[in-house]
Amino acid sequence: MAQKTTLDEFEAVYPKLEEAILEHARKYKLPQGELDWLKANLETNPLGGKCNRGMSVPDSVSLLLGSALNEEQYFQAATLGWMAELLQAFFLVSDDMMDGSITRRGKPCWYRQEGVGMIAINDSFILESSIYVLLRKYFRSHPAYIDIVELFHETTFQTEMGQLCDLLTAPEDKVNLDNFSMTKYQFIVIYKTAYYSFYLPVALALHQLNLATPKNLKQAEDILIPLGEYFQIQDDYLDNFGLPEHIGKIGTDIKDNKCSWLVNQALEIATPEQRKILEDNYGQKDDAKEAVIKKLYDDMKLKERYEAFEEKRAGEIRAMIERVDESEGLKKGVFEVFLNKIYKRTK
Repeated sequence: MAQKTTLDEFEAVYPKLEEAILEHARKYKLPQGELDWLKANLETNPLGGKCNRGMSVPDSVSLLLGSALNEEQYFQAATLGWMAELLQAFFLVSDDMMDGSITRRGKPCWYRQEGVGMIAINDSFILESSIYVLLRKYFRSHPAYIDIVELFHETTFQTEMGQLCDLLTAPEDKVNLDNFSMTKYQFIVIYKTAYYSFYLPVALALHQLNLATPKNLKQAEDILIPLGEYFQIQDDYLDNFGLPEHIGKIGTDIKDNKCSWLVNQALEIATPEQRKILEDNYGQKDDAKEAVIKKLYDDMKLKERYEAFEEKRAGEIRAMIERVDESEGLKKGVFEVFLNKIYKRTK
């Protein structure tokens, strides 16, 4: 019977991995002050999140095997999961600087912490490089070693292309709704979110078990990318229509000039008068103007439009899962778990 990991179990693996990275740095005779800094980076940035991406690796491995994992299998899967979390930490530290964000996980962003500032750029690079330190230490003799290395490189590049498109399409200080389109939006969410958040954990699980055949990887990609896109559209919807007590924050997409699903839907169906309202009020740090956009979204029935999209997309994904060929070791249950977590979520 497959077993679901817990955050406590997953986090229990991290100190060993942190020590492996510090030990690697000690080989260079890194001075103590800098070693302490590295330790603080490794203990602040990868930790404190929900670890959904990381925990999806042992969960997927367990589902693929159809049984609970033994100690060695769990350690391998959790280590790969923590590499996905290090990748996430690398993205978040740098993303917070690019966005000028104030807080992350309820604390000041790393670059805003005392004495850090622009050093955070180098710290983000270190988080990324740590992935490959761990890979070499724990997976050098694994048959899929080079495939896993290439998967991380490819996923990193994909995410950076998504981020590039996002930054150029929707700069916070320059509102130009002509830049927005559903084509741009889809590119951003697929490459900035879907590959590293949904495809990467399952691909890692397949590689760990030597089940990463071209056919299995293609089936996984064909389901997980539309699933990841659905997740981000849902996130955009909740930013406006979700309850702050559920989502744990007050949505800021309208004020931040985000190229979100809602504004793109609004632009597609807007009358000339509605387009003018969008032009005059979107992407401005003004409560009254934000309220005008929120009312416009209600008038345009974007809530109902989203609900129709959700039913359609969930139905399409269910049909794809049903058609999964399990002959090479892939299991439908891997995808069902992802869909069940997302469908109709409120936070």
